Amino acid sequence: MSMYESDFLYELAQAHQHTAAPLPAVAFCHLADQLLELLFPERSARPLRDADAIAATLRLLQDDLTDLLRAVPIVQPAPELAAALISSLPFLRETLLLDAAAIVAADPAAQGMAEVVSTYPGFYAIAMHRFAHGLHLRGVPRVPRLLSEYAHQRTGIDIHPGAQIGPSFCIDHGTGLVIGETCVIGAGVKIFQGVTLGALSVAKQLQGIKRHPTIEDHVVIYAGATILGGSTTVGSHSIIGGNVWLTESVPSHSRVYHQAHIHVTRSQDPTEDILFSI
Repeated sequence: MSMYESDFLYELAQAHQHTAAPLPAVAFCHLADQLLELLFPERSARPLRDADAIAATLRLLQDDLTDLLRAVPIVQPAPELAAALISSLPFLRETLLLDAAAIVAADPAAQGMAEVVSTYPGFYAIAMHRFAHGLHLRGVPRVPRLLSEYAHQRTGIDIHPGAQIGPSFCIDHGTGLVIGETCVIGAGVKIFQGVTLGALSVAKQLQGIKRHPTIEDHVVIYAGATILGGSTTVGSHSIIGGNVWLTESVPSHSRVYHQAHIHVTRSQDPTEDILFSI
């Protein structure tokens, strides 16, 4: 064995000895899906039919959550934290119903609440974010990000668990949507695919400082828009058009659009190829 290989193996051995205990990642994600199916039977292959069955399932899920939290370095005892999280489910369901209703109201293609809850990736991403955010607020390490990345893999929607998002939040399509850690979003906001709510700088020394924008109530942000900076605020009832690049605040009721110059020409002879020049 060469000196390089020996040093490499020693380095790996040290890393394995000092690494944190692995999280039961798959089990946490599966439990989150089970909780979502309990809150919304439209997502479940086997809906529960009476209150006793629901109560029994809740107790089992709380026990499972307690066991999983014991694998995480948390300050609060695992049974107390699990009980607090389960007791917050009624409020969580109420908030998610507002989100689903907002999607139904905003999307002409939506056929109703059941379709949105059971099939829309935007609703699923919001639901997993609200689970993750609840854990984040209680100081649980690693697990919130684990859940957000699980939703990201399934939907293409990347929401940091630290982001604060108000009720009646509508994500339309959503693929490529990025919402940063310190972003604050008000009530009744609608966001399309490819939007970035990000930071102007990614310097490590900015950790713990508000780096991402504030979006006030009833704002619409169209596809491909990029809004950056912790001091950037989009005032309420504003509309941000597609492909806008915004790094400064705008007042309420603003309309911000990207002006593109598009030239379309067509041959006089319809038998020839149609030429689009953009």
